[in-house]
Amino acid sequence: MAEIRAWRAQDIEVDVVAVGQKALQFFRRLKDIHLVGSATHLGERPRIEDLVGVIKVLLDAYTANRIDRVFLAYNDFINTMSQKPTVDTLLPLPAAASLQVGHDWDYLYEPDAPSVLDPVLKRYVEALVYQGVLENLACEHAARMVAMKSASDNANKLIETFTLIYNKARQAAITQEISEIVSGAAAV
Repeated sequence: MAEIRAWRAQDIEVDVVAVGQKALQFFRRLKDIHLVGSATHLGERPRIEDLVGVIKVLLDAYTANRIDRVFLAYNDFINTMSQKPTVDTLLPLPAAASLQVGHDWDYLYEPDAPSVLDPVLKRYVEALVYQGVLENLACEHAARMVAMKSASDNANKLIETFTLIYNKARQAAITQEISEIVSGAAAV
């Protein structure tokens, strides 16, 4: 959201595609966000086919130069106790300047480069979005697991505490009854 606000402060229009019911609800509450699409009802086992529609909207807008960049915001699953909010640039592809190649190759594409590479780019973007959805799902399951473990641990502590209180009260009642019986026997 901070990045969206920063772009909006520079008068850069931001379009949002929400993936998932929670994301859709979140962005619908914000009045100044232009929501151009959504993919909801992904379920516990999302399929890449469920995302193809919104990905096509993004790719078509990028190809038609209606948008100049595509970002993916998701939670990066590090481990059960740690997840990191991440924003990756999907398009344009990052420059490969860090690659050190000893020589240049000149490839010949048949029939031509765009007809070969465009479907590869589409599949690449689909795979990245799908990976983001799966990472979010893993983070959600990890958060649930940690919450359930914490709840179970707290319930076990409460059970131990209440058992101790119950046993003390029971022991006090038994002691009182015994002392009453002994007092009654002594009075006779």
